[in-house]
Amino acid sequence: MTTERLELLAPAGDLEKFKTAVTYGADAVYFGGEIGGLRAGAGNLTIDEIAEALDFAHARNVRGYLTVNIYPHNEDIEPLTSYLKRIRSLPVDGFIVSDPGVILLLRDIIPDAEIHLSTQANTTNALSARFWAEQGVKRIVAAREMSLAEIRQMRDALDPSVEIEAFVHGAMCISYSGRCLLSNFMAGRDANRGACTHPCRWKYSLVEEQRPGEYYPIEEDGRGSYIMNSRDLCMLDAIPDLAEAGVYSLKIEGRMKSSYYVATVLSAYRAAVDAYLADPAGYRYDPAWFDELCKASHREFTHGFYYNKPTEQDQNYLSSEYIRDYSFVGLVRGYDAATGLVTVEQRNKFSVGDTVEIFGPRTPYYEETITEMYDEEGEPIASAPHPQQILKLRLQRVPEKDFILRKRK
Repeated sequence: MTTERLELLAPAGDLEKFKTAVTYGADAVYFGGEIGGLRAGAGNLTIDEIAEALDFAHARNVRGYLTVNIYPHNEDIEPLTSYLKRIRSLPVDGFIVSDPGVILLLRDIIPDAEIHLSTQANTTNALSARFWAEQGVKRIVAAREMSLAEIRQMRDALDPSVEIEAFVHGAMCISYSGRCLLSNFMAGRDANRGACTHPCRWKYSLVEEQRPGEYYPIEEDGRGSYIMNSRDLCMLDAIPDLAEAGVYSLKIEGRMKSSYYVATVLSAYRAAVDAYLADPAGYRYDPAWFDELCKASHREFTHGFYYNKPTEQDQNYLSSEYIRDYSFVGLVRGYDAATGLVTVEQRNKFSVGDTVEIFGPRTPYYEETITEMYDEEGEPIASAPHPQQILKLRLQRVPEKDFILRKRK
């Protein structure tokens, strides 16, 4: 079985990232508000920004999903109730929820709310999925510990109107469906209330009780070990398998990531999904999509649990650092036909003489060498060192608004 359509679901940590996701081909975008999401460190959106974001998305036939997926304590209920009452008139397309109590709140305050059950609810079997569907949940976000075969069984057990969403790309949490207690224990910040400090990425050694201060490496190379440091998930090469398993929504992780990350990763998945939907029977995976994907910051990759249970090959015991081969240097803001100059907002330093890659929505990258650069007053400059300064560039090809300039490091 294949699906006639797949939803490509992108993350947005703030309004700019939301608009970037829409522009670069997302079918839907998920985002956090000021209360209730599991990414307190993201910029998140104010109520006015949510309204603006949804207007922007709906004008382009893109849906917007609000994360309200914390596990609230008693003291969280009153502010969450107040917040939901303040946003109930907004045309949110779906609410991503983990906790049954929050579902009750939504049912009371926004009766027609579309409920998506978060991966945090760790739905790992078809019977649980049926239970939630009977509570009116429209979409089940599969637990990350599920295989494709298990997802297929879940799909077969559900009414066709109930959708399945699954993560296809991004960071993997070491704890079961992200239900982590380690951050709270070690740093006093509760991952289940949106304040994770990511202790799974820290470096660990052993200490024997009677020898305080003597650190014994877990690995034999003497550098300690990142014992809980998973590789990142990447299912770019497995779009047909996901569709065959009955996954409708392909979810990219990363509300803490940059606009450049969102645009780069989304572009790669957009190309793969479009190619598959255009001709499922004749689909061929293009390794060039993966090359593009790797131009965003990333760790080494894994297929997670989809094909088999992870082994030591799916961990990185040596480092939790990202691989960053490219730098996001500029965002196209406009073009002046009278002067022939392109207006660019700088994001990282670049200079006259640098060769940059330029790409845009559904547009392959091409290279340009910077030969002329001017400041906002029109004075020639040799480099752009100031964050978000406005520049004028003379380019051989005129890129469209919102195209991105990147440079190999």
